[in-house]
Amino acid sequence: MSRALFIIDVQNDFTEGGALGVEGGTAVAAGITDLLERAASDYDHVFASRDWHDAVGDNGGHFALDGATPDYVVTWPVHCVAETDGAAYHPSLDTSPVTVHVTKGQGVPAYSIFEGTTDAGETVSAALESLGVTDIDVVGIATDYCVLASARDALDAGRRVRVFRDLVAGVAPESSAKALADLADAGAVITESR
Repeated sequence: MSRALFIIDVQNDFTEGGALGVEGGTAVAAGITDLLERAASDYDHVFASRDWHDAVGDNGGHFALDGATPDYVVTWPVHCVAETDGAAYHPSLDTSPVTVHVTKGQGVPAYSIFEGTTDAGETVSAALESLGVTDIDVVGIATDYCVLASARDALDAGRRVRVFRDLVAGVAPESSAKALADLADAGAVITESR
């Protein structure tokens, strides 16, 4: 058995003050750092994903451009453009324990970490296979979008999945609660990090 931690999109644009900042994002960043300080030995591998969108174009219809109003379902304000401060990991997240960095959304919409590629150019599925990962804990932002999609894809890939509800932050309370309930129904364990 090999356990991995998935840190989903803990980036400046998804935390307070960012282009799509969610309440509690900064606390999630600090909480994940605390988790890795006290429980680093629990993890054989630590994956961290980032949205890494193209600076030019609408990224496959993901960005609302030219004065269009985003619908916050399919279209969004410009966010997490590659090599910008908004796309950087939040400064409260210590990334030194991260063993696999994943970027996603280059030119297309992407929510799940499984839609990204590692710095080595592998798919996440291939990396999990080569590392023998059987169990995945999921933390990060946003509960009702990228955390939901990543945890669901991990379940679909046959992994045992836990989501730490104290280390996720969502766009809205109702949709976040529904996301966690849906993941529990799909077989994930929803628990606390302590």
